[in-house]
Amino acid sequence: MKLSRTAGLVAALAGVLLSSTACSSAKEDGAAADPAFHAVTIKGALGTAEITERPERVVSLGWSTTDAMLALGVVPVGMEAQPYGGDAHGVLPWVKAKLADMGAKTPEVLTPSSSGDPDYKAILALKPDLVLAPYSGLTQAQYDKLAEIPGVDVVAYPTTPWATPLDQVVDISAEALGVPKARAEAVLDGLDDAVAAKAAEHPEFTGRTIATLAPDTEQFWTYTPADPREKLLRDLGFTTAPSVERFAKTADEGAFAVPFAYEKSTELTSDVLLTYSGSADELKQLQGGAPYKAMAQVKTGAVANLVGADKVAAVGPPTALSLPWALDDLVDLLAKAVKKA
Repeated sequence: MKLSRTAGLVAALAGVLLSSTACSSAKEDGAAADPAFHAVTIKGALGTAEITERPERVVSLGWSTTDAMLALGVVPVGMEAQPYGGDAHGVLPWVKAKLADMGAKTPEVLTPSSSGDPDYKAILALKPDLVLAPYSGLTQAQYDKLAEIPGVDVVAYPTTPWATPLDQVVDISAEALGVPKARAEAVLDGLDDAVAAKAAEHPEFTGRTIATLAPDTEQFWTYTPADPREKLLRDLGFTTAPSVERFAKTADEGAFAVPFAYEKSTELTSDVLLTYSGSADELKQLQGGAPYKAMAQVKTGAVANLVGADKVAAVGPPTALSLPWALDDLVDLLAKAVKKA
């Protein structure tokens, strides 16, 4: 079953020497770019990038982009810190593993400001020629400020913040970097094959409805059909629960998640419930609450509780590197839940 194909200032960094493998021109795994770079125009929701020369110093922002670049054999000079699921420096485990496999040094890790603005000063010091952020929450003002950096092209999301499908993140990244389309297709085909194999191993997923639940301090959240998390579950054979569709109608068009009050928990019905908790303590708090206990799926035990910031981050949403890292554990949890549906 194919993955759908439709479809945040630190000290100045002057004087820091980066090895050639910590540069966007580094290539591994047969990912050499086309001998001649062909100028490309990439239209996005915030503006259009006219890339006339092969990018050699790329900064990746948001989620998933670094993973797509590494999967394509390209190492950025700077990447945004990922504190949720990452180590003390904000480096995710699958990113660390891939860099080690490539023999590459860790790119400069950029920490957004408390307001969520990109680290403009650090980005400027890296002298990028491309800022790549196809899966991000860049605002128009942030995009425009990045675009003011001399010699830089900025590629943001095509339509909606935080909702670009995995295949588009890979395709957009490859196009912007000058990586052959065949390489991007090979990456995506590998992911497709891994998911399809799991779906084939678990035919019991087919026809079962599923809903997702993420706890917050004052409300619950569920992910909409537009979100890559939900797309992955459908690719595994599940059907998005009608209740999720109803909740989604209360959100802005294209929103990746919708909040709802605790007292509406029983309205989120489905055969199977998948919950996301960043820690065992978070799960314990969720399970101890009356709104959770009142849910039909909880009463039957048809719940898959994904626990741990790294595990939650790996599938929320999945990336070109995190999906292979997390797929086995996720499917095992879902298989146990379906048995009780």
